[in-house]
Amino acid sequence: MLLALLLYWLLSQQDNVERAANHRQADLIGPSFQQSTNRNSPSHQEDDVDLEALVNDMNSSFESLYTSVQTESTPLLLNGQPHRPAACHTHAQATSPHQRLQRSQPMHILAVRRLQEEEQQYRTSSLPAIPNPFPELCSPASSPTLSSGSLPQCQPSGKYIIKIFSEDGMGKVVEIPADMTARDLCQFLVYKNHCVDDNSWALVEHHPALGLERCLEDHELVVQVQTSMTSESKFLFRKNYAKYEFFKNPLNFFPEQMVAWCQEANGTIPPSQLLQNFLNSSSCPEIQGYLYVKEMGRKSWKKLYVFLRRSGLYFSTKGTSKEPRHLQLLADLDDSNVFTVITGRKLHNAPTDFEFCIKPNKVRNEVKELRMLCAEDEQSRTCWMTAFRLFKYGILLYQNYKIPQQRKTLLSHFSAPVRSVSENSLVAMDFSGRIGRVIDNPVEAQSAAMEEGHAWRKRSQRMNILGSPSPLHPSSLSGVIHRTQLWFHGRISREESHKMIHQQGRVDGMFLLRDSQSNPKAFVLTLCHHQKIKHFQILPCEEDGQMFLSLDDGATKFTDLIQLVEFYTLNRGVLPCKLKHPCTTVAL
Repeated sequence: MLLALLLYWLLSQQDNVERAANHRQADLIGPSFQQSTNRNSPSHQEDDVDLEALVNDMNSSFESLYTSVQTESTPLLLNGQPHRPAACHTHAQATSPHQRLQRSQPMHILAVRRLQEEEQQYRTSSLPAIPNPFPELCSPASSPTLSSGSLPQCQPSGKYIIKIFSEDGMGKVVEIPADMTARDLCQFLVYKNHCVDDNSWALVEHHPALGLERCLEDHELVVQVQTSMTSESKFLFRKNYAKYEFFKNPLNFFPEQMVAWCQEANGTIPPSQLLQNFLNSSSCPEIQGYLYVKEMGRKSWKKLYVFLRRSGLYFSTKGTSKEPRHLQLLADLDDSNVFTVITGRKLHNAPTDFEFCIKPNKVRNEVKELRMLCAEDEQSRTCWMTAFRLFKYGILLYQNYKIPQQRKTLLSHFSAPVRSVSENSLVAMDFSGRIGRVIDNPVEAQSAAMEEGHAWRKRSQRMNILGSPSPLHPSSLSGVIHRTQLWFHGRISREESHKMIHQQGRVDGMFLLRDSQSNPKAFVLTLCHHQKIKHFQILPCEEDGQMFLSLDDGATKFTDLIQLVEFYTLNRGVLPCKLKHPCTTVAL
């Protein structure tokens, strides 16, 4: 029985070998294997089977089959050199049977490398591009992405982390796309912080180590500006009312004695033609005047006659001569930006307080590469800096100015407030008679509301004389309610109020209110007019046992500061201009 099972197993193995060998050519089959096949054929006359001979023949046939397959598939290496199949066959016959049984043979190293390269190429082609979180560490430095597999993916594609600071020093981290402009980021911060969207918010590039800052243009890419900043530099979110004020009042920003074109036309140029001359790229306007220029690498300043043109900033080596041989280039406009110097006298020993700087974009923290300039007054400095922006960006500034105007025009059709269902169900009622009645006329309803307000004010005054035990009575709130307003800044100094107004733009009507440092019961109104900052003291006055506040020695009295601000917003009164732009600070 055991012999029969062994015979059946051997016959099955033989059939498998024959099936595999038939797929090869006839020359791959060894003679011993053919003999064993003939021996086990049905026509063979011998009944006894030599098991030992059959096993030996099968082993030899397997060895010859494996050797032939190896020589056809991959060339072998012999001492590190490629070996031909014929030589390999001869070598296999010369070696001992023990060596022929070593079936683990090395593959050709070129074939292995080719397979690895194909596999790597397949992997890299199927993977997306990975954003580069540190472009300054790679080559090229401006490359926004890395090749696949060079660095792990740290951030989503096209996203960057920006930190924005407010006036109180608090910061907020936001994630923005690479193509977000300064205007879009300001709109995003206005929406997130529930600010009043009056198109006066701006993003400020601040360099504390250099004492420089500038307002980004609305079309500038925030990520691109960040690449030229150091680790100490930061972005500030604040208001800037003077960003496009020169489009409204160009004559206040460009004095006739500083514009060469106006002098040639004897000062008869209209304001619209003046702006068109600056915005037209084919025209050749020119700003001229004296400036204090700091010498490169020194602390000394030199007074020179300077010309600002589209091609750059020049100074004359011979008086006020404009001949080309007497002009030397001070700074280029294309690869530079103009900054306001906030620590001029302390850090740079400036001769006046009206210093500004032209900083190349490639310069990060080198003070020697900065071109420091100083004007005689604030109007001259504003003229130089505004002309620099116009010469560099041209019509782009006008487009940035018109975008909010166009959006305001589109939204004017939807200016009516949308009322809810509960508000629509409310009506104006008159309860002066025996029975109430509905007031259908809107003009009558408005006058009734005003009469009720006056009656409420009279009742509050009468209760103030008699005394009110309630701490929430309006008479008690009138002394502190102004502290919740955005234009009130508490106990700040005169210098701090000057700094805040200067940062948010020296335009007509910019104002803030603060506590008086000389009189604890008084307040001070700080107002900007014609780029000059003036201070008006608000003094308390008493009438019929009630305290009022007044700016004109009691001629016009107000119960609180909110009423005073509302009045001078509508009426100029004793002020040089109306109150237009409150100087506010927002905490992010």
